Parts: sequence; C-alpha cells; structure tokens
Amino acid sequence: MSRQQALLVLEDGTTFSGEGIGASKTCTGEVVFNTAMTGYQEILTDPSYAGQMVTLTGSHVGNTGVNAADAESDRIHCRALIMRHSARRTSSWRAERSLDDYLRDHDVPGITQLDTRSLTMHLREHGALNACLMVGDQLDAEAALAQARDCVSMTGQDLASQVSVKAPIEWSEGTLDLQAGEFARSSGRFHVVCYDYGFKRNILRLLADAGCRITIVPADFPVEKVLAMQPDGVMLSNGPGDPQPLDYAIRSIRTLLEKDVPTFGICLGHQLLALAAGARTVKMKFGHHGANHPVKDLDSGQVLITSQNHGFAVDEASMPEGLRATHRSLFDGSLQGIEVQGRAAFGFQGHPEASPGPHDLRPLFQRFAQLMAERQ
Repeated sequence: MSRQQALLVLEDGTTFSGEGIGASKTCTGEVVFNTAMTGYQEILTDPSYAGQMVTLTGSHVGNTGVNAADAESDRIHCRALIMRHSARRTSSWRAERSLDDYLRDHDVPGITQLDTRSLTMHLREHGALNACLMVGDQLDAEAALAQARDCVSMTGQDLASQVSVKAPIEWSEGTLDLQAGEFARSSGRFHVVCYDYGFKRNILRLLADAGCRITIVPADFPVEKVLAMQPDGVMLSNGPGDPQPLDYAIRSIRTLLEKDVPTFGICLGHQLLALAAGARTVKMKFGHHGANHPVKDLDSGQVLITSQNHGFAVDEASMPEGLRATHRSLFDGSLQGIEVQGRAAFGFQGHPEASPGPHDLRPLFQRFAQLMAERQ
C-alpha cells in the first residue's frame, strides 16, 4: 500500500505534515478530536460528523478493518480522518475491507503519521478550528491556508437537511446477534415516527429491540402528516451542525408538545426539543466527542459513562419554567438531559445508543417505551 504526502493547515496557520491515505484530494472542514479508543467505522459513518474532520486520539487505527454490519449509515459523513498511525494490515475475522480502501471507496482523504497529541492540545486551547487537508503529489501550504480561512463556519448551517432521507422509510431491524450473524426483528408493539436529522442505525435498532416498528421521515416532513400516522411516539434523531437554523423542525416539535405526543430527542434532537420549549443553544469551544464522558443523573445521583458527539449545547441558564434539567456533564458542567414538565417529552444530549461506547444509558429507550405504553 503506497502512501502519498499530506498536509493539514489550520485557519490560524498551524501546519502539520504526514502521509496520506484514502482519496487523493483537497478538502476543508472544522477539525474536532474524538477520544474513543475503538469504533472508528461507527464514527466515520455517523452523520453528526458532516462538515467536520475527525482527529482520533487513539494511537493505532485501522487494524480491524471495516465491515457492512458496523456502519451507522450508508456512507462516510466526515470530510476527512486524522490519525497518529494507521495499520497497514487488517487483522479481524469480521473484516471485509481495509480502512484505506474504505476511505477510497467513499472519496474521503485521510492523514496519518501526524502528531495527534499536539493537534488535540492545540484544539483544546484554541477551540475547534477550520482547516484544509491536501493529499497528493502537489502540496501548497499557502493555498491550503487560504482555503482553510474561506471555509464556512458550522454556526448557522443547516446540515441536517443535507443528510436526511428524502422520503419516508420503514424500519424494523433490531440489534445484531454476532454469533448468528443476523439482526433481530421488532415485534412492532409501538409505532414510532423518527424525524431524521442524521440518524444512526443503532438508535433505530434499540427502538426495535424495545418493541417498536419505525417510520423514518425527512427532517422537514410536515407534522400534520406525522400526526395522521397516529404514532405512539416520535423520535427526534441526532444530526450535524447548528440547531438554530432548523426553524421547520422547531415548529413541528412545538406542535408535538401541544398535542402531548410522547417524544424522545437525542443530541441534535435534544437541542431542538429545548429550542421548541423556549430555551437557547450555544456553540461550544471544542465540543464533546468520545466514548468516556461521565454524566450525572440529577434524580438518582448515579454517574454514567457515556458516548458523546456534539459541538453545540443547550444553555441551561436560558431554560424557561417547565423545562427541567435531568442530567449534567461532570467534565464541564454542561447540560446533558431535559424533561418537559407536564408533557411526555424528554431529551438527552449524548448518544445513549453508543456505537461506539458504553451501554449505561440504554434504559432511556425503555423509558420511552414506558411512556408510550402508558398512553396506549
């Protein structure tokens, strides 16, 4: 496997060189770091990373290859992958492709042999920065800096509409039985409509495991048509970018709250639920991206280890009466969970479906199922 030269230039002029893997091309995006030690394929295929370049802080990436079952969507969504060292040999009985081939298949560039510790510390100090990555034989640092500075900010972008499905889709697939090599199927006790702002498949699989059959609808799907389906509940999925430009989603969620439809929001869906209830959101310095974030359940006092992937957060100080905090990050004190009092609606900022990550928050799916059972 031959590798080319690669150059990463941040908008503040900081420059890193390394070896290129994947596609030979130039791209721009916001650089973030993810502290998960495993699950690079799930991270690559998470639509929440649209518009971003992902730095993996784990030192060795790619040794287990990739396979179709572990993908969280049908393609890679991040702009580029940044690594310290990428394996040249794949060693897993489940591997179907190498990481390098997978990146090439999806026309996504990567850079390896880069000092990811230095890059991560720089982002931690200065915040997430836009950058330009060049992979190929002809590299131009000045041109890369100019492109990095011209890159559009994540703030104000509606990226959800870019990754959402275009028409309704039915889903009943549960989680994978690794020994049998088959996905479970839902009994379909509850009908859940999932607003797709960039859903991960494992969210739908855990809903299916909880007894749901799911109808996935586009981000801007009319709420009147959702209500006409007479769903037992509505899922507001995760997704990329800034929640504030999604006026159409906020209006639909307000209607769901007025009708008191059981509603569960995850990540971007959690932020949109808060906006619909009258709170505000803010851009974080470098966001939360990883699979080891401690979160406190404010009701029980229990500390849960969670998977996270978000660059925006709900401003707890802006929450109106009737919106209650349920979870808080022990890293930085940011809001992690909300409940709309008097309504069957709640949200969680992290990713309770994990993939990758711990399973501490999977009971939230059972809580959603319980809300729907009570209404039935």
